[in-house]
Amino acid sequence: MHRSVIESTREKFLKIVQDNNMGDAGVTVIARPLTPEEAIGNPERRDFPIIEGKERVIEAAVFESKGHAYTDSPKQYAGTVKDVYELPMTTNQNRAVYLATMNAVLRHLEISHGTVHCRDEEPEQCAKEMAEYILKEYGKVKVGLIGLNPAIAEMLVHAGGAENVRITDLNRDNIRSYKFGVEVWDGRGDTEDLVRDSDLIVITGTTMVNGTFDRILEYIEKYNKNYFVYGVTCAGICSLTGINRVCPYGHDN
Repeated sequence: MHRSVIESTREKFLKIVQDNNMGDAGVTVIARPLTPEEAIGNPERRDFPIIEGKERVIEAAVFESKGHAYTDSPKQYAGTVKDVYELPMTTNQNRAVYLATMNAVLRHLEISHGTVHCRDEEPEQCAKEMAEYILKEYGKVKVGLIGLNPAIAEMLVHAGGAENVRITDLNRDNIRSYKFGVEVWDGRGDTEDLVRDSDLIVITGTTMVNGTFDRILEYIEKYNKNYFVYGVTCAGICSLTGINRVCPYGHDN
């Protein structure tokens, strides 16, 4: 069994915090859920989960730097970086606050970049560039999309055909529905099948908040698949682990 990707980076993150004297009471973390407009602006496309109210973005601010993380369990938080580090990583709420804070801290130290969500028409442009990136780097392969991002799903289908796209999601409203000609499978029970049947796995960074990333990684290693994660949530984790991340429009504040 893998050690949790969050747990495996905690000591490294703590050392960075201590080396830069950011753990004490003088460094305050303010974390709050953003409204959809604050998080993503006003894109013409309206089927993103954050706009539909299925997810929220938590924003953590450390000094002048900000970090975002997606979650289905938003909460407000105020404390020191050390307080955040000591939160038990047993709930989506705590993991979201922790990852948003890590993103803000590592952005402040210029270790991570693209820690703030893109806005307006950038999410759709991101999806187009992601599909182009896959074609360039991997060719016309079978892609497994873990976490339904409708813009990305549509661009993957446009680039490679519905027969070459698999999708899983945890939102029960999406499961067994068809999106762009692709049936959405249940992320609770069908993820191993998706990994087995795909050549490349594209994973939302939100899986690090909802606790499913480690199981997904086990399947990827079992079937020896290529993968990358996308989005702002995973910025700090990827900086500390070297996990391949694609996020062409993430902002630095």
